[in-house]
Amino acid sequence: MAANARSFDKDKPKEFEDRVVSINRCSKVVKGGRNFSFSALVVVGNRKGSVGIGLGKAKEVADAIRKGGEIARKSLVVIPMNKQTITHAVEAHFGGGKVIMKPAAPGTGLIAGGGMRAVLDLGGVRDVLAKSLGSNNPVNVVKATMVAIDSLRSKDEILAKRGLGK
Repeated sequence: MAANARSFDKDKPKEFEDRVVSINRCSKVVKGGRNFSFSALVVVGNRKGSVGIGLGKAKEVADAIRKGGEIARKSLVVIPMNKQTITHAVEAHFGGGKVIMKPAAPGTGLIAGGGMRAVLDLGGVRDVLAKSLGSNNPVNVVKATMVAIDSLRSKDEILAKRGLGK
């Protein structure tokens, strides 16, 4: 049998890679005891400029991860890049999470921590300086990173907006 012959791998495109950022267990106390449920934060990307995130919830960990992956594939966005870095410096907030990302010279590497690192790595960004401030809640940090990526603009978009198109 092949190494990746798991049942949920057969329907997804092979070029996308997924990474579980965090798994959270939640319990509900009922008359008969505790009922546990799980949420999984999953990042999906192709390392070529596309990345998405998904938060899956289920009674079992494996189901939560699968659902998170499916949601992430539906929410893919393209990262505007200048060679292997981002196009310009950006700052973004989501909830209590705040992230700052700056372009870096070639060879600098991916300097980012936690959930930001997973998003930028799977998105294909090789050189960036990034800092996470405020909350260290993985969900808020990852969503703030996605807000920052959404606010990035390519050089062509900015020139077109200013009316200086080529």
